Amino acid sequence: MTNKLSVLFLCTGNSARSQIAEVLLRHHAGDRFNVTSAGTSLRQIPNEIYQVLAPFNVPAGSLVSKHIDQLNESAFDYVITLCDKATNECRSYPGDATKLEWSFEDPYTRSGLYPFETTLSEINKRIINFVAIETRASLPELSFNPI
Repeated sequence: MTNKLSVLFLCTGNSARSQIAEVLLRHHAGDRFNVTSAGTSLRQIPNEIYQVLAPFNVPAGSLVSKHIDQLNESAFDYVITLCDKATNECRSYPGDATKLEWSFEDPYTRSGLYPFETTLSEINKRIINFVAIETRASLPELSFNPI
């Protein structure tokens, strides 16, 4: 494939759901997609994100929350919102991107790792389907590989 499709994941805080989506799409199909994420009201990335990704050997590196204004209205093939608030606030993202709305429950609403694990699992399934549809290639589920 000569040209990668570009994807922007948007979520209000750019600290959990959009970070997970960015890391997973890059992990599964970084050779086919340029991926970034951003938010409208940034929050610090919690340690839980690194904790839920670690058992799957998904490289998370140093994640950084980015404000949507930092993108300088960059062009994307897909703009995917991951929460209702981002969908409402970013409905008019500039450009001709295909806009998709994937609303996931906020993992911050409950304590512990379980909400983050659930969010990771739900987003992973959506990413696998998205890649399969857009590239006509199937991907394996994340396989548990404890460190």
